[in-house]
Amino acid sequence: MDIVARAKGLITRPAAEWAVIAAEPADTKSLFMSYAVPLSAIPAVAGFIGSLLFARMLGGMVGGLGVVFSPISLLLNAIAGYVLGLAGVWVWGKIIEAMAPRFGGRGDEVSAMKLAVYAPTAAWVAGIFALLPPLAVLGLLGLYSLYIFWKGVPVVVGVPEDRRLAFTAAVIVIGFLLNLLAGMFAGMFLRF
Repeated sequence: MDIVARAKGLITRPAAEWAVIAAEPADTKSLFMSYAVPLSAIPAVAGFIGSLLFARMLGGMVGGLGVVFSPISLLLNAIAGYVLGLAGVWVWGKIIEAMAPRFGGRGDEVSAMKLAVYAPTAAWVAGIFALLPPLAVLGLLGLYSLYIFWKGVPVVVGVPEDRRLAFTAAVIVIGFLLNLLAGMFAGMFLRF
């Protein structure tokens, strides 16, 4: 699998790409190692570099006290966010696995992990905008990942059309809460 072609396929033609993904043999380890680990590094690395380059500007925005973040604290924050983000994807996959049968879908680990690993593609790619903090707002383009997820639900985990909205809403809310908690936890490292 070509990671660039896969990301491009999910962004430009998600329905067709999900059909290919659903038919591919996979396991959790290969999904993470070949796709999630490298792609989720985009926002972590871009955020670290952007924060490092704009540390004075960011420090000046913190209460106007002229606080300057150390490179070590920025690096620790980036690493923590990256690791917690990957852990969040794995937990999200487990939640999808547990919830899919309740909505009439398949509750197998591989299908759930495929959905959890590939759905955030647009958000990870949009993380490149963190290189320039003034452009970070363009990271909102990553919300397209919600549509990618929506398109994958019936194909990958087999949730029927009439239950897709309820399943998607439930899983997205849980995913949002997971990311919020992971972000708060990672933010604790800025205090070092």
